[in-house]
Amino acid sequence: MSLSKWVLSALTVLLIAGIVMTSGCAGSQVEIPSQIIKNVNPQKAFALIEGNKTSPDFVILDVRTKAEDDAGYIENAINIDFYSDTFRDELDRLDKNNKYLIYCRSGGRSDKALAIVKELNFREVYNMTGGIVEWQAEGLPTVK
Repeated sequence: MSLSKWVLSALTVLLIAGIVMTSGCAGSQVEIPSQIIKNVNPQKAFALIEGNKTSPDFVILDVRTKAEDDAGYIENAINIDFYSDTFRDELDRLDKNNKYLIYCRSGGRSDKALAIVKELNFREVYNMTGGIVEWQAEGLPTVK
């Protein structure tokens, strides 16, 4: 067998082997969803809440202190204090595939929390700019 025929045969074998090895993986590929990390104003946050009222996968996170939360909050919000030593761990225990709306008093802490959930690979998170101060200024409802 000449050298050129041998090289051609070897390349053919390698090509066939490559096709066989990769074809078995075609059905097992996992698509990683892209993150949705956005800022929304209180009106858009309200629309988001209204549009997800019946969804068990939609969570409102209030990252203010307990005292701030006691003064009034958005209905059904879960309070996780941004200043708590366990804040990041508490976030990390949440289901990262749910859809979240985060807010605080004026938007600063929730913006920082947004960066954390992005690092923790949450799938879909919205930060309400202006916080509950802006929410209430626009006449949107809170509960005590």
